[in-house]
Amino acid sequence: MKSLALALAATASLGLVGAMTNPTPADAQPAKDAFEFAEAPVQTMDQALAAASTTARLVDTMADQLGTTDLAPGDYAWLDANAVNGRTEIVVDLSEQKAFVTKGGILVGVSTISSGKPGHETPTGTFEILEKNVEHYSNLYDDASMPYMQRLTWDGVALHAGRIPGYPASHGCIRLPHEFAEQLFGETGIGTRVTVTS
Repeated sequence: MKSLALALAATASLGLVGAMTNPTPADAQPAKDAFEFAEAPVQTMDQALAAASTTARLVDTMADQLGTTDLAPGDYAWLDANAVNGRTEIVVDLSEQKAFVTKGGILVGVSTISSGKPGHETPTGTFEILEKNVEHYSNLYDDASMPYMQRLTWDGVALHAGRIPGYPASHGCIRLPHEFAEQLFGETGIGTRVTVTS
């Protein structure tokens, strides 16, 4: 959670005018994204602790609005991202098996995920979305379906819709609930930043 807090340190308050909504089908065209990376460095331990506390409150608030404090495998929360302006970023926390989406520094989405199983671990680091495809099939694993694929590496790691059993089970990709993957696909563009933490 600490690495997640640092990655989301720019998030200051929820301040959303939208409420919980059921996702609607996203337009298949990639969203245009502004690539102005505003830096928000954490300079002191006090600031880091404050950021961690803020992030924890935001996640709890979203869970409360979903009506539960724990997301079951396959569950997600999505606030009305259209009410928020700014650049979309994604943080994936492998230890929590969750993905967090911010827009303009505001947390707008949280989802359960399934990352790489032992022997096929999902790499950590900062990536950019390299390619997007609504209907994609793996050229490595028996032509497996990878709906709403958003490629992070050229050697096969991507975000995509898939089965979420509640533990790491993929060959390295980050699986998302189908509806969440569809919604996220409409919010990102080539170059959108994705941070994967352990």
